[in-house]
Amino acid sequence: MPNKKNVPMPKNAEKRNVAEAPQESANGQIARTAKAGKAGPPARDVKPSQMESFEDGMRLFHARQFREARELFLLAAHAGDSAVAHRAGLHARMCEQRLEAAGPVLNTSEERYNYAITLMNSRDLAGAQKHLRAVLDADPSADHALYALAACQCLGGDWHSAYENLKRAIDLQPRNRLAARQDPDFTAVADNPTFARLLNPDKKS
Repeated sequence: MPNKKNVPMPKNAEKRNVAEAPQESANGQIARTAKAGKAGPPARDVKPSQMESFEDGMRLFHARQFREARELFLLAAHAGDSAVAHRAGLHARMCEQRLEAAGPVLNTSEERYNYAITLMNSRDLAGAQKHLRAVLDADPSADHALYALAACQCLGGDWHSAYENLKRAIDLQPRNRLAARQDPDFTAVADNPTFARLLNPDKKS
C-alpha cells in the first residue's frame, strides 16, 4: 500500500481549530469545549457464518488450495444447518484425499532421497524410483542415489538397469562395492556371474 502523503490542513480548518480552542472562564479555570463524539460499542470479531465458510471453502477448493479449503469446510461442518454441515464434511474429506495423494512437500534433494528410501522400505518401488531419478536429474553424480536406485531396481527384477546404475555408483565411489556385497537388497543377484565380477573383481572365477 502506498504511503499516505501529509496533506496540508486547509486554512478554514485552522481557523475552526482556533475558534474551538479551550476558553478560560471567569474563575480562571479552563472551560473545555471539545466535542465528544458518541462512542459506539467496542469492536467485536465477527465470525463468518456457516454458509460464508462453506462458500469460501468452495472457492479455495476450485483453486486447488486444499489445505486452506479443508479448514473452512471443517468450520462449516460444525455449525447450524445440517444440510450445509453434511456437504462441508464431504468436501473436507475430499480435500484430505487430495492432500494425501499429493504426498509430502519435498524442498531439497536430501528430503526427496530420504522419502524415496521410505517408499523403498515399504516396497513402493515405482514411487521410490521416481524420486531417486529426480535427485539424479538435479545431480547426476549423486552416487548414493545411484546406489539406491540400483537396489530398488534389483528388488523389482530389473537386473540389467540395476547393474548399470550400481556400476556407475561404484565408479563414482568405490566403497559402494563393499556396501553392495553386504546389502540384502542385492541377495537375489549374488550368484549372477555379471554381478559377481562387479562386486568381486579380484576373485578368480
